[in-house]
Amino acid sequence: MATTPPTRSPELRKDPVTNRWVIFSPARAKRPSDFKSKSPENPNNNSSSCPFCIGNEHQCAPEIFRVPPDPNWKLRVIENLYPALSRKLDHPNGQNDDSSSELSGLGRVVPGFGFHDVVIETPVHSVQLSDLDLSEIGDVLIAYKRRIEQIKQFDSIKYIQVFKNHGASAGASMSHSHSQMLSLPIVPASVSTRLNSMKEHFNQTGKCSLCKVQSKDLLINETSHFFSIAPYASSFPFEIWIIPRDHSSHFDELDNKKAVDLGGLLKLILKKMALQLNKPPFNFMIHTSPIQITDSEIPYSHWFLQIIPQLTGVGGFELGSGCYINPVFPGDAAKILRELNVPI
Repeated sequence: MATTPPTRSPELRKDPVTNRWVIFSPARAKRPSDFKSKSPENPNNNSSSCPFCIGNEHQCAPEIFRVPPDPNWKLRVIENLYPALSRKLDHPNGQNDDSSSELSGLGRVVPGFGFHDVVIETPVHSVQLSDLDLSEIGDVLIAYKRRIEQIKQFDSIKYIQVFKNHGASAGASMSHSHSQMLSLPIVPASVSTRLNSMKEHFNQTGKCSLCKVQSKDLLINETSHFFSIAPYASSFPFEIWIIPRDHSSHFDELDNKKAVDLGGLLKLILKKMALQLNKPPFNFMIHTSPIQITDSEIPYSHWFLQIIPQLTGVGGFELGSGCYINPVFPGDAAKILRELNVPI
């Protein structure tokens, strides 16, 4: 008579970066290697009517810049046609915090000035980010940096979020490969929480929480300048972080050489994720520091890129408690991805 293999006991782990508790409950899932996306990667939109395709530039919102600056472009940065914030409002100078915001009868109010941009990563509709070569992905990353440097000239902008939604269920309304940048007049609470948590870890240990991999079991792949891990207290199954080896507080400190290096690792991770998880919809976010930080904050402020494949939903427990349930231990996810051979 066959015996059922023992189930690993659940654990609660607290992430020293996000300050978030996560419940690891493997009894709620199949084997980690059985995780596959159940939803299509992207809707098959008609490329002939896609405003992001080369030749349809007139259908888009105003262009900010393109690379190279000629008709045969490889990438474009444009204004979002449906922006969350308005660049047309008068922008205030100085601090946008509780002391400077207007107090209404219901709460604080800050004018909705900001920038919402789109980075069109390729002129060809059928090409995805992971199809580009290393230098082309590096160009996309440098485009983020270039746009951040432009936006930093506005004193009222406090934080810039770079993100990519890939697939309809991940929030992408266009199937043409693109990412977005949202520049905010405030520092989001989650960013402040992250920095405070990293500060607490630094004060307790004297070390940056991201400079070294805590365990080789969590390592997936590494390059000269970056390494990828399944984070110790990952909120989502097969969540991945790509972290600079050298301590760096802001993403826009990235140079051309490191951009190509990061592009290669990002390409590898996206291909591994697609192969192992059946081309899942995913989100990636660049978690950088607020534009202005003090010298005392630099030793523990370290940027990283987070990738979340959309494999499970978020329910009432997560929304109510802020505590996530992950059915896959990060060491198991890291082992599966680490041992997967994918040519790039």
